[in-house]
Amino acid sequence: MLLGVFVTAFYSFRLLYLTFHGEERFVVGAGKHAAHVEENGEHAPQEDPHHEPGHLDHAPHESPLVVTLPLILLAIPSIVIGAIAVGTMLHGDFFGHAIFNAHGEGEGGHEFAGWLKTALEGFAGEPFFFALAGFIAATYVYLFNPSIADKTKSALHPLWNMLDKKYWFDPIYQAIFARGSLLLGRAFWKGGDVGVIDNVLIDGSASTVARIAGVVRGVQTGYLYHYAFAMILGLVALLAGLWWAVKGLSF
Repeated sequence: MLLGVFVTAFYSFRLLYLTFHGEERFVVGAGKHAAHVEENGEHAPQEDPHHEPGHLDHAPHESPLVVTLPLILLAIPSIVIGAIAVGTMLHGDFFGHAIFNAHGEGEGGHEFAGWLKTALEGFAGEPFFFALAGFIAATYVYLFNPSIADKTKSALHPLWNMLDKKYWFDPIYQAIFARGSLLLGRAFWKGGDVGVIDNVLIDGSASTVARIAGVVRGVQTGYLYHYAFAMILGLVALLAGLWWAVKGLSF
């Protein structure tokens, strides 16, 4: 846990220094992404709404007062309310049994000494010194001697690559779960939806009816002698059936 405190302080201040200190890592100028003004003064549509990395339309600037002032006004009562309610929340029954304080009253510890004394005691604990060490390390590396970061990256490139790739969890997830789900969905789509439902049940039944209708249309020629011939064949079949039935009863 103390190592986590050091790492958290280190990358938090690294983020701060890389964002607000050191050399600028952006280029001000819209380039091809800006809206082109045509001769009639109207704005033509942009070619690509997405910016290239590091290319900005305008330089970064501080938030206006309408944003900063409410944040300041919200921070002041937060500190006051925290100082008033911290005793009840951490050492009282505000959260019931959701929080267990190993050093609380009745657990072999001591009573709550107040928010100010407790805050000052935090500067004497081990977490503070680990956080301070992370702050000092990040300040030296990313504010005063940035070349150390590049040298460390080159010296520990396999380790850096493993951490940068997040232990390759994302590619494994994409290859197995995401791609597998895509292939499974495509199989259901091609085999089930298109192959069975569309081609067999819907299009297949429709084509079968169309074939039967085509055969039936061929029989219905419209010529009288065809219908007379069909009636003669039907009469012959009927007489043959009656003769077969009578002959069978005679036996």
